[in-house]
Amino acid sequence: MTHLSVEMLAADAVEPITTAGHAQLGIAVLAGIAVIVLLITKFKLHAFLSLIIGSLVLGAVAGAPLDKVITSFSAGLGTTVAGTGVLIALGAVLGRLLADSGGADQIVDTILVRASRKAMPWAMVLIAGIVGLPIFFEVGIVLLIPVVLLVAKRGNFSLMRIGIPALAGLSVMHGLIPPHPGPLVAIDAVGANLGVTLALGVVVAIPTAIIAGPVFSRYAARWVDIRPPENMVPERATDDLEKRPGFGITVATVLLPVVMMLAKALVDIVVDNPEHTVQRVFDVIGSPLIALLTAVLVAMFTLGRAAGFTRGRIATTVEKSLAPIAGVVLIVGAGGGFKQTLVDAGVGQMILDVSKGWNISALLLAWLIAVAIRLATGSATVATISAAGLVAPLAAEMSTTHAALLVLAIGCGSLFFSHVNDAGFWLVKEYFGMNVGQTLKTWSVMETLISVVGIGCVLLLSLVL
Repeated sequence: MTHLSVEMLAADAVEPITTAGHAQLGIAVLAGIAVIVLLITKFKLHAFLSLIIGSLVLGAVAGAPLDKVITSFSAGLGTTVAGTGVLIALGAVLGRLLADSGGADQIVDTILVRASRKAMPWAMVLIAGIVGLPIFFEVGIVLLIPVVLLVAKRGNFSLMRIGIPALAGLSVMHGLIPPHPGPLVAIDAVGANLGVTLALGVVVAIPTAIIAGPVFSRYAARWVDIRPPENMVPERATDDLEKRPGFGITVATVLLPVVMMLAKALVDIVVDNPEHTVQRVFDVIGSPLIALLTAVLVAMFTLGRAAGFTRGRIATTVEKSLAPIAGVVLIVGAGGGFKQTLVDAGVGQMILDVSKGWNISALLLAWLIAVAIRLATGSATVATISAAGLVAPLAAEMSTTHAALLVLAIGCGSLFFSHVNDAGFWLVKEYFGMNVGQTLKTWSVMETLISVVGIGCVLLLSLVL
């Protein structure tokens, strides 16, 4: 297991924008995060604007010239958007094609037809895992809620027995698996290998989703035994389609970018020669941009044309997929700006200096930082981005596998105990017709389980890798 040590150095020597001491820097970080939390929770200001203001406050309290703070923030925003903005957009297009073509419904219907009553919770976590791979969490909820409610109603299940596994599958994908925004930004900030992170993320995600999903749903159903609210069982958007893509080709399309990125990681390990022709070819094929672009182009035919979409309909679907993610890209970009302000102010080095004498796992420290920011802001993405910026120097002398585990530790921390300052909390509450107490006993406990089981798996892997 990787521990903090005196020998650890920062990943990149950055000329700090301030000469503030550790105490002042610590106060500046707390002030910046406090302002972000207050603006998001109390004044309901958009996270994009809150992150900008928080960055300026951090710089001002740290005694940095504001022109340098603005430069740091702008550089971080630009780098983050350049590195992840296109990937987020491609992921959104793939997700919209999957939804609008009926591909997502085809996956759902095929698995449900073959699942017995006893296996239904396991089927739901499998469905959520597959559908949630290229789709943002909120979109996944909107897609799967009608299915969850219909299955619970027709099979006379407790809503929690079916709903919790679906939510667990979606949440694990959102927090741990690229190409979701949080993991992508953390990989970029820490300098981790995307393929290795993806592979280890899958290893962590499977037991975590099982424990927090089908296993926990048994207890959640006893604590909150409710039936699907009648007024919340909507018609599915693709019920009026004349035809839908087949199950096999849909799953193959969804998994295509994952296979391409994992192939690159495997070739990197086996060949281990950057100049070798095979490795150079797979470096291109397995890059996130090419993998996702390929999947989108393939999906236009395997999903769009298979559903009977004309070229115009496919173009409209692509166009509609981009508008809703503008806010996501801006938040991620502003989070990158905040992260860069933290780095340039010397906060990462401060954490190294202060924690040199601590006998604590670097992975556990990263998790704790992400947990604190998650509890404060309610946003998994903001928690991931901010924590990644703070702990990035810890990855300086880490192996490839441990750098990937650092990303996963941050992702696990970002999912800890969703409560009233998280939009996802209210989304689940309203869809399932629960009160605040019931939502805390089910959804919030499930998120905490994901976080704790996830970091446990990460720490176990760090002992053997």
